[in-house]
Amino acid sequence: MKFTKPLIITALVAGNLLAWNLVLHAQDATNNPPSALRTGGPPPGGPRGMRGTPNLEQLTTALNLTDDQKAKIKPILDAQRQKMTDLRADTTLSQEDRRTKMQAIRQEMSDQMKVILTPEQFTKWQQVPQRPRRNGPPPGGPNAGSTNAPAPAPATPPQ
Repeated sequence: MKFTKPLIITALVAGNLLAWNLVLHAQDATNNPPSALRTGGPPPGGPRGMRGTPNLEQLTTALNLTDDQKAKIKPILDAQRQKMTDLRADTTLSQEDRRTKMQAIRQEMSDQMKVILTPEQFTKWQQVPQRPRRNGPPPGGPNAGSTNAPAPAPATPPQ
């Protein structure tokens, strides 16, 4: 039969491709450095409590801070991060109480920054973009202003 020879060649080529595919994937898995593998630890983008505010390096770049200002701002940032972390860890508070305390912490930080920064720097600091939260849609996205209510059923035209 004439089908036997092409069938055998096709099977050998397919088997060869499959074998090389498996070998190449095995090499990729063994060549990845251990740091590339996620084995727990903090989520990407820093520890959970550090997502909301820019770090000192970002502020230094954005506001052109002096060394004296950096030395004064670093403890403020560290204190705010610690307060936010402690607040998130406190499971006894209601959502409203937690939100109120977060606003108070942010206001306290704003008051402290106003004393350290020049008026121009303070204005820029207020406009420094906050990193987006990971647990919701971005502001202004397709679900902005959503109440999570189901969409109304489309009106059916009369027949």
